Amino acid sequence: MDTSISLTNSSSLQISQFILMGLPGIHEWQHWLSLPLALLYLLALAANILILITIQHESTLHEPMYHLLSILAVVDIGLASTIMPKIMAIFWSDAKAISLPECFVQMYVIHCFFCMESGIFLCMAVDRYIAICHPLRYPTIVTEAFMVKVIGFMVLRNSLFTIPVPVLASQRLYCSKNEIDHCLCSNLGVISLACDDITVNKFYQLMLAWVLVGSDMALVFSSYALILHTVLRLNSAEAMSKALSTCSSHLILIFFFYTGIIVLSVTHLVEEKIPLIPVLLNVLHNVIPPALNPMVYALRMHELRRGFQRLCGWV
Repeated sequence: MDTSISLTNSSSLQISQFILMGLPGIHEWQHWLSLPLALLYLLALAANILILITIQHESTLHEPMYHLLSILAVVDIGLASTIMPKIMAIFWSDAKAISLPECFVQMYVIHCFFCMESGIFLCMAVDRYIAICHPLRYPTIVTEAFMVKVIGFMVLRNSLFTIPVPVLASQRLYCSKNEIDHCLCSNLGVISLACDDITVNKFYQLMLAWVLVGSDMALVFSSYALILHTVLRLNSAEAMSKALSTCSSHLILIFFFYTGIIVLSVTHLVEEKIPLIPVLLNVLHNVIPPALNPMVYALRMHELRRGFQRLCGWV
C-alpha cells in the first residue's frame, strides 16, 4: 500500500492518489512490452498526421467522406495520446502514481474519444448509405452545413453523455486499497476500489455502452445492410464492384472496432480467473485501431493513396 493515504476529519482513511500497477500477473517483465507498444504509438501518430496533411494538401480530397476521415484521425491521435505516455512512464520509469483528479480526467477523455470514434463510424456509414442508395440526392443532402451540424451533434453528444462517468466515480469513497491492476484509469478498475456502493456507477457504465455505443453499432450495420441490398440490385458489375470497393475499407475498420468491444466485454466475465486478458485487450484496443485505421484507408482508397504519392513527390 502506498503512503498516499491521509487521515480525514471523520477519522477514516481517504486516499489521495491511485497506483497503476500495470499488467496484472506480469509486473516483473511487463517493461518488455513497452517497445512494441511505443512503436505502435509512433506509427499511429505518424500515419494519422500524414492522413491529415494529405487531405489538407489535396483539393480533390476536400469531400465529406475525407473530412470524416480527418476527424477520425484527430480522434485516434487524441485517444492514443491520452493513455500511451502514462503507460510508457509506468513501464520505463516505474511512475505508477496518479492523482485522483488526473485519473478522473483521463477516464473522461478516454470515454469521450472512444464514443466519438463510434459516432464517426456511424457518420461514415450514413454518408456511404446516402451516396450509394440515393446518389442523385447526395449533393443536396450532404452539404457543408449538414456536415457541421452532424459533427457538432456528435461532439456535443459524446462530451455530455460521458461527463457522469468521472463525476460519479469521483463521488465514491476510496478509503482502503489504492492499487489498480491496470495501465490506465478504467472506470470499472477505479470504482472497484470504492468502499461504498457502486451500483449507480455500474448501471451508467452499462447504459453508456449499450445505449450510446450499442445504438451506433446497430445503426451502422443497418446502414450497410441497406447498402448491400441496393448494391446487389445493380445491373452493372462495374458499378457493383466500385460501390463495394468504396465501402470495404469502412467495413474492415468498423468490424474490427465493434468486434473488439464485444470481445472486451466478454473477457470481463473471466477477469477474476485471468485478469491479464481484459486489461491487455483494453490497452490494445486503444492503440491498435489508431495505428490500423490510416493504413487500411491508405491501402483500400485509391484517391487517398494517390494523394500520398503526390504529397511525397512519387507521381
